[in-house]
Amino acid sequence: MSAGLVQAAYIVAAVLFIMSLAGLSKQETARAGNYYGITGMTIALIATIFSPDSSGLAWIIVAMVIGGGIGIHYAKKVEMTEMPELVAILHSFVGLAAVLVGYNSYLDHGIILDQALLNIHLVEVFLGVFIGGVTFTGSIVAFCKLRGIISSSPLSIPHKHKWNLAAIIASLFLMMIFVNAEGSMFALMVMTLIAFAFGYHLVASIGGADMPVVVSMLNSYSGWAAAAAGFMLANDLLIVTGALVGSSGAILSYIMCKAMNRSFISVIAGGFGQEVVISSDTDYGEHRETNAEDVAEMLKNSKSVIITPGYGMAVAQAQYPVHEITEKLRAQGVEVRFGIHPVAGRLPGHMNVLLAEAKVPYDIVLEMDELNDDFAQTDTVLVIGANDTVNPAALEDPNSPIAGMPVLEVWHAQNVIVFKRSMNTGYAGVQNPLFFKENTQMLFGDAKESVDAISKAL
Repeated sequence: MSAGLVQAAYIVAAVLFIMSLAGLSKQETARAGNYYGITGMTIALIATIFSPDSSGLAWIIVAMVIGGGIGIHYAKKVEMTEMPELVAILHSFVGLAAVLVGYNSYLDHGIILDQALLNIHLVEVFLGVFIGGVTFTGSIVAFCKLRGIISSSPLSIPHKHKWNLAAIIASLFLMMIFVNAEGSMFALMVMTLIAFAFGYHLVASIGGADMPVVVSMLNSYSGWAAAAAGFMLANDLLIVTGALVGSSGAILSYIMCKAMNRSFISVIAGGFGQEVVISSDTDYGEHRETNAEDVAEMLKNSKSVIITPGYGMAVAQAQYPVHEITEKLRAQGVEVRFGIHPVAGRLPGHMNVLLAEAKVPYDIVLEMDELNDDFAQTDTVLVIGANDTVNPAALEDPNSPIAGMPVLEVWHAQNVIVFKRSMNTGYAGVQNPLFFKENTQMLFGDAKESVDAISKAL
């Protein structure tokens, strides 16, 4: 394949990637967006493999078959509840790839006679390895937190912000040594270790309630790591693709932080989840329990119902029976809508995907801002597996770790039914006063079994 044809293929692939992002911005066009992305990546791979600069085709094919086989295996095996940690671990691969490409480019960059070009190349290598190192260890920590391997509680060490600043200053100092020495392996290796430690500490310091933002942020990091690899490999498409992923991830992180009333810088620096934590031993009074038959009767007598799903719904795979009761209630003339918090679940858009998977109509799935004013006129709210996103402490307790975060104000409804396995706190480790309010009743048990029982009673 000629160089001109490769560049033409890259342009087509870049256009398809942009169309993919545009398609993924809406539920109705998300499937088409995925197809655009798959097509663009296929074209990019074929053009790269058969370009004049490629060699060792057999090894490339072997690596792709092995990697593709592993990918297909886990894509079929993974549950929707495990999708966030799968995304996190995939980000770590991108970071590690950037580190390896950086070292390879450093060790085998050919002869560069022009000093300015050599300096530029060395800076590219240094920054690519640094971004890749931070992404690699940060993504592994995110995976471990989401998987439950390590605690979701934020790591807090004395003077942590000073340590972060010291790591950045030390890395800048090492970059000057690296460039001035025309490539010091010692400086590069020390910086790599600092980047690994920095990435670990950066994500470990962020509290569990911020994990959707962390995953989105790491998505952005992986994009910039890919772009850095593109500069080192002189691959225009990799630069464009990395920039698209990096910028879109950064924008999404900013949007979510704004929706949570959080400073983006504060979240990155591990500023969320560090303040005074509400003790789970605080006496909020007694909670009231109910059963599926009583909830079904309450729903029958309701004119308007809002369902607010959370990660617990995903764990229980309750989206399908939830769709069943939605259809039964709508058939009886009850207005049913879904309220989605921007950070519900462990991944941006997690709840939307689950509901779409269960064939819930798009037009009744609404965002928090579209519904919050309607709870006061709502007869019944079903809180299925949500916790932190419906916690009134965010608005009522200035000392709460989630103080100031906009939440679904479900407690304004006439009746609130909370589906939970137990009275344990949510992922942020914060007790929820909603469970003890007079208009709230708790329906304990597996969410799927509870919704199935309600469906039968209806």
